[in-house]
Amino acid sequence: MPRGNAGPQSVTRARDKRVLPSTGFNSLTLLVVPRKPDLSAMLSSQSGSRRWTHFHSALILAIQRSAHKWTFEDFAECFPLFVESDRNGSSATYNSISDFVDLTGVKRDLDKLFTDYNIKEKIDILHKVVNEAKDRKARGEAGKDTWKDDLDPRVAVCARTVPVLNSEAARLRTLISQLEEENRELEAELQEKVKATEDVNERVLETIDKLDLVIQEWKALPHEEIDAWTVQTAESLKPKLRS
Repeated sequence: MPRGNAGPQSVTRARDKRVLPSTGFNSLTLLVVPRKPDLSAMLSSQSGSRRWTHFHSALILAIQRSAHKWTFEDFAECFPLFVESDRNGSSATYNSISDFVDLTGVKRDLDKLFTDYNIKEKIDILHKVVNEAKDRKARGEAGKDTWKDDLDPRVAVCARTVPVLNSEAARLRTLISQLEEENRELEAELQEKVKATEDVNERVLETIDKLDLVIQEWKALPHEEIDAWTVQTAESLKPKLRS
């Protein structure tokens, strides 16, 4: 078809397919950018304390701002012809690309950190502790602060943990005593069974010794004379048996 007969649709398609010399991409390819992801949905805050919600919102804001560290001027230097030919379209493309900068990696890394260090639960615990302290102060139950500037943190920790350790040590000593008593009972029972086994073995050995002695005495007998006497006795008894 001659160039002059091309309809508006053909002209538009030809314009959209023009190639940018500096990038090798056509404008249609650059403008086809996925929809902006919802970072709040990707990093779901779940239900938590207000402190966690504020922390989570601040984290999302920091990620979104860091994604725009690549300024539009940097984008224009990379795609000068595209920016010069379509200022509005290039600005929209820049914003879409910025929204996608490392969001997948950020989500994966943050999810792993939250899981490994149990961040949400710890922030919720901190929020609970702070609120309880504020409530005690409001009721006039703040009490005297036991912390001192010259107090060694290790000493303070020991003051809290040593009683717990002593209690646990006492429980373990009681448990060990019970186990030792059970071991003594089992050992006594085992000794009785060993003694009974030794007695049985001794009687068996005595029986075997007697059997060996009987066998030796049997071998020492004059078997030929016994056989001859047996035959002679049998012959002498035959007439009597017949009569």
